[in-house]
Amino acid sequence: MSWDDFTDKFSRVGEGFGKFAKRLIGSENEREIRRLTPIIQEVSDLESWAQGLDRDQVQAEVTALRQMVRDGKATLDDVLTKMFALTREASQRTLGMRHYDVQLVGGYVLHQGKIAEMMTGEGKTLMATLALALNALADRPCYLVTVNDYL
Repeated sequence: MSWDDFTDKFSRVGEGFGKFAKRLIGSENEREIRRLTPIIQEVSDLESWAQGLDRDQVQAEVTALRQMVRDGKATLDDVLTKMFALTREASQRTLGMRHYDVQLVGGYVLHQGKIAEMMTGEGKTLMATLALALNALADRPCYLVTVNDYL
């Protein structure tokens, strides 16, 4: 067996193991989504709570979350699920648009300072409002920039 035959056979075995391992433990994105599933579920569980609040109560909740972050009693990660639920409800009330679970994942990814890639029409701008609203609680400037004229 020549060296080229050996390396070719070895690389095919490696590919097979890689495919097996990927099926067993999932891709990096699949593992990240599995890790975020409980957070997304918690936001969904808070949806009926947020729907039951009137406008003044929503504003009071946001003010309370901002104060907790400002006073150091909570981090942005601590208040993420409540703020995402409140943002989802505010969007539904004002725009008639409800954030889908995939947008909640994207909002969390943006909050982490990572890039969230989505296809055209999947609601990137709406998704960005989640991270924007959350990070605005820290009283730091937050900007949402889009290149689309129609947005």
